[in-house]
Amino acid sequence: MKMLNQVKITFASRSVNEGFARAALAAFLVQLDPTVPQLADLKTAVSEAVTNCIVHAYPDAIGPITLTAGLYEGGLVRITISDRGVGMDDVAKAMEPMYTTGDPSERAGLGFAVMQSFMDKVRVSSTPGKGTRVTLTKRLEARD
Repeated sequence: MKMLNQVKITFASRSVNEGFARAALAAFLVQLDPTVPQLADLKTAVSEAVTNCIVHAYPDAIGPITLTAGLYEGGLVRITISDRGVGMDDVAKAMEPMYTTGDPSERAGLGFAVMQSFMDKVRVSSTPGKGTRVTLTKRLEARD
């Protein structure tokens, strides 16, 4: 499938940058003329992925998060959020609803479930000590 456009942004794993990631993605996606619900779905999924990096990848430090968004023919959007943090031993376990490595009184453990509910496909790869990569894919239907 032919790529039409791409953007890559790297920012620090500070909580204030979650809003930046959402806004930057929205600005990039405007060229597709998405509907408000489509844009909200994409922004929500990205928010969850970036928040996971901020909270879990760098628990005691600030590190880089990279967001790459690609637009392809047929309205396909592919977004990758990656970090070079602590990584995960068991991706399947981490993707189970209600599972969290954080404080359960502060974290619901629903980040991956939320991403899956808004995207067509969510793929996660991780290596302990080297980081995690979350790839979100969604095909935007053309407006009527």
